[in-house]
Amino acid sequence: MTSAKPAQRIEWIPIDRITVVNPRVRNQRVFLEIVENIATIGLKRPITVTRRIESDGPFYDLVCGQGRLEAYQHLGQREVPALVVGADAEDCMIASLVENCARRQHRTIDLLQDIGGMAQRGYSHQEIARKTGLSYDYVHGVARLMDQGEQRLLRAVEARTIPLSVAVDIAESDDQGVQRALHTAYEKGELKGKKLIAARRLIDERRHRGKRLKVSTQKSSRLSTASLLKAYREDVERKRALIRRANGAHDRLMLIVEALHRLRMDDTFTGLLEDEALGTMPEAIADRLARRGQPYHA
Repeated sequence: MTSAKPAQRIEWIPIDRITVVNPRVRNQRVFLEIVENIATIGLKRPITVTRRIESDGPFYDLVCGQGRLEAYQHLGQREVPALVVGADAEDCMIASLVENCARRQHRTIDLLQDIGGMAQRGYSHQEIARKTGLSYDYVHGVARLMDQGEQRLLRAVEARTIPLSVAVDIAESDDQGVQRALHTAYEKGELKGKKLIAARRLIDERRHRGKRLKVSTQKSSRLSTASLLKAYREDVERKRALIRRANGAHDRLMLIVEALHRLRMDDTFTGLLEDEALGTMPEAIADRLARRGQPYHA
């Protein structure tokens, strides 16, 4: 498998021709922050895609940048700047996994789905570790927990509540074996103090509620009036902050235009500029001065 090589220039690509190969559910608050950031200062880093040719023209598969792509779409844009790389579906999947591993606040389930997807596609644990930069022990341990549906233990490992090796021992033991695993981890210094208490609480939850995490589907329907009002007020305050920044930038630009106009009207200053071969002005600035009704002569 060959590695993807980035393109030398950025292309503007229609959003409706981009397919998200490895989609994820985004935290709504974080997503709105991305939207606001792009709306305020623009897109700092283009998305990355790979091109595929179909009968009705070129289409693109997303390699990385789902949040940025969806933010652009949310803002009503029809095109998005992108780096086009040469990569097949396997490369795209690996690149997406690597980006997810590198993300500061990634969800455990996302990482598991990526590793599980590579395993289902025929990759060995050694290959997954080599391609993603994760250790073999981590990949192997995660795969074992995932095969047994140990979502609670996996979340605890990602939160660093318990070590991965201890989680594997717990997953493969009966009740007595679990207590021995906790005792051994305590003697080795792997679980002490608050971590030991958290581990015992986790074991109790696992025993009474099962291995898997239950995701509530009723959260959105239980929003209180106070929560909605708080969200509305926060949104209004963000918009007011944007307006304040915009007004401040407008005032500063007007000040700059006025200063340029006065300097341009100063014969001594323009004479110095001409002596230094700096007597010309960018066309955009000249046009801006002209729109203020102040004549400009090149």
